[in-house]
Amino acid sequence: MNQDELKNLEVHKKVDARGTACPGPLLAAKKALGEINSGEVMEILSSDEGTRRDVPKWAQKKGHEYLGTVEESGYFTIFMKKK
Repeated sequence: MNQDELKNLEVHKKVDARGTACPGPLLAAKKALGEINSGEVMEILSSDEGTRRDVPKWAQKKGHEYLGTVEESGYFTIFMKKK
């Protein structure tokens, strides 16, 4: 998906983990995943560089769909769909 498509997705759960260090954002994402249904989209905001690699790898390992990452000023947003 391109940046505009990602920014216009309907998000069912937003996890704001900006300001927390690894593994905080990943742990917050794991917890929040239990709060959405299969097929729904979660958005993870993080300022930790490691999250950019860790969340997509974890999502794919667990069978979820990594949709993409949008870089913002000082943080980035990761989108994934629960399977």
